[in-house]
Order: sequence, then structure tokens, then C-alpha cells
Amino acid sequence: MSLRENFIKICHKVYEKGFVSAYDGNISAVTPDNTFLITRSGVNKGDVADSDILEIDVTGKILKGEGKVSTEYKLHFFAYSRRKEVNAIVHCHPVFATAFSTAGEELPHYIFPEVILTLGKVPLCKYATPSTEELPKSLMPYIDFAWAFMLQNHGAVTLGKSLEDAYYKMEKLEYSAKTLFLARILGKVNPLSSEQINELISLAESTYGIKADNRNLK
Repeated sequence: MSLRENFIKICHKVYEKGFVSAYDGNISAVTPDNTFLITRSGVNKGDVADSDILEIDVTGKILKGEGKVSTEYKLHFFAYSRRKEVNAIVHCHPVFATAFSTAGEELPHYIFPEVILTLGKVPLCKYATPSTEELPKSLMPYIDFAWAFMLQNHGAVTLGKSLEDAYYKMEKLEYSAKTLFLARILGKVNPLSSEQINELISLAESTYGIKADNRNLK
């Protein structure tokens, strides 16, 4: 499967999963030529076709394709410039994760083993107006270590070493937020013990490359 075919598949998956509605969200990926594929503005991700994918350079100039570049391309470029291991980015508005961010809550990162192992700390970034220079700046305190970000009153962003990696991090974030939401309705959330947490942190760093030294940031 080519990169563009895979790109289309991931766009369709985020819509099918309900991570976006209408024209929300944007997805990007690094090409072998060190250019970038990104969704054009004003397209439903469930309808994305090859003609809806733009190829742009580091300045945002369109190299291939027709349409307007997603207004949040600067958010993507900021992450790429700071994290050389990142090759794809997914920005969506998943309902449960966005509900937590709108309530001003970080997703507790010491509840679910799979969150510690595959996402690490998921910071809550202060509100910034979409499409402005302030949005990438909101990631600044966490960009050097986080793989998933909750944007206050806005949505979520996940970084990945591949399109699948970025997508599955978004899926894990939303699944965890939904599970925690339901657990609270049931009336009780049992956190992991310190011993269990420390064991998972060690495993996360040695096996999954999720750094633990910044996990305790408040």
C-alpha cells in the first residue's frame, strides 16, 4: 500500500470511529522526499480521496494538489521540527477526550497500564485559538516527551512514527477517556499502586521507548 493510499485509509478510520465530525480535524505525514502530505481544508475525513491530499513543503507551499492547506498546518510543523522521530500526526475532536479537556482535566495517566505503556503522560495544553500561532505554542511545555496532547476546549493531537502509530494512539486515548468516564459513573476508580506504576514505567521506557522522566510534571 502506498503512503497516499494509507493516508486515505487513516482519514476514513478517524471518521468511522467518530473522532471527527463535519470538516473537523487534520492529518499529516512525512514523505520519503521530506515533504509533507496533509488534508486540504474543508473536507470531511470520511470522504477524503486522493485529490483531497495536498503535498506541501516546510513553508506550507503547495507542491502538488489543489485546495487550501489545513489552517492548522503550523501545529503539525511545530511538532515535526521538535521531534525528528515523528513521521505522522493526527488531530481530531474525539468526544470523550475532548470532554475531559473541556472540563479542564488531564487524562489520569496512572490508571490504565496500556496508557502508561503506549502513551505516557497525556498533558492538558492551555486553550489557544485554532489556526493561530498560539496553538503550537500551547504544546511547548510538553513537546519534547509527550506522544498525545489534549487541547483545552478543542480536541486532541497524537504523534506517531507512522500513520498507524499516530492513529492508534488517538484510538487508545479516546478509548481510555471513555472507559474512565464510565467508571466514574459507576462510582469508583481504582488507581494502580506505586509498585505497579513503577514496574510499568520501567517497562514503558525499555520496551516501548516512552520516556518516564517527565511523567510527574503537573
